[in-house]
Amino acid sequence: MADVEVTFCVVNTQQRELLVRGLDAIAREQGQLPFATEVMVLDNASTDGSAGAARNHAAVDEVIALEQRRGKADNDTELLRRARGRYALLLNEDSELLPGATVALRDALKASPRSGAAGARLLRPGGRLQPSAWRFPGPASALASALFVHRWTTVQSRGEVTRVVDWAQSAALLVRSDAAREIEWMDTQFFVYSDEVDFCKRLAGAGWTTLYVPAASAIHHEQLSTGAVPERRIVELSRNRDRYMRKHHTALSAALVRWLTAWTYAARAAAATVLPGHDARRYWRHVTATLHPERGEGLREAAQEYNRGGRRL
Repeated sequence: MADVEVTFCVVNTQQRELLVRGLDAIAREQGQLPFATEVMVLDNASTDGSAGAARNHAAVDEVIALEQRRGKADNDTELLRRARGRYALLLNEDSELLPGATVALRDALKASPRSGAAGARLLRPGGRLQPSAWRFPGPASALASALFVHRWTTVQSRGEVTRVVDWAQSAALLVRSDAAREIEWMDTQFFVYSDEVDFCKRLAGAGWTTLYVPAASAIHHEQLSTGAVPERRIVELSRNRDRYMRKHHTALSAALVRWLTAWTYAARAAAATVLPGHDARRYWRHVTATLHPERGEGLREAAQEYNRGGRRL
């Protein structure tokens, strides 16, 4: 095989239908690419036939079928380590590349030698634009959310021209393999959520930039955020937001972010008591999880339970 330019790196957890749909989109992309690629699928101990479906798919070169559930950062790191491509395109199982996305992302990184990652424009299944790049979290961004101006001050995925951003979502993120190797991959302390924020932050610390590439589009079905066990997702989101803050900011800044974020969710909880279609109790659970991120069981514990034989995740 010729030198691999792009390795497609797909992590799947119990989403066979979405996985096959995403692999079909990769196959369509491959048919139009002027360079060599490979496709790797890491199946996160699924029981729905996902690993078999991946093995039987014509586009797939390698399947890593885990027997134990692991976190997203852990799984992305394994794929990045194994990838032979000059670039590695991280994809969730619920990400469906649209035509031309791979070339647009690769060309953007090729034209910008000090860019370590490039994120695609993400669309909801109905075609509506989904925010996918932001400023790094901190007291200023938390204050913007508390004042409800974050859409204008924090979201960076806008416009039709490739631009440097702070961080981009890993649902469809092309990574320069050399840059990922330099910063030693993902930090596996982040089970899921904030893992790509930390990754882009460490890229920036090493002198690499991250790009938002609107010419590359992908449909993001958002299975993770809308799936089961919302209580544990809230806990995991809160604990990893706090872990990021304590890792990259002072203790005072981390405390400010906790209080500002809790105030924001409290305001939403109050509004949800009179607005139809909103769950005040769920917003309030965000408040308590934000103020006490050390409490409760998150997705890490759910995976541990699954691995012990509980099989409820």
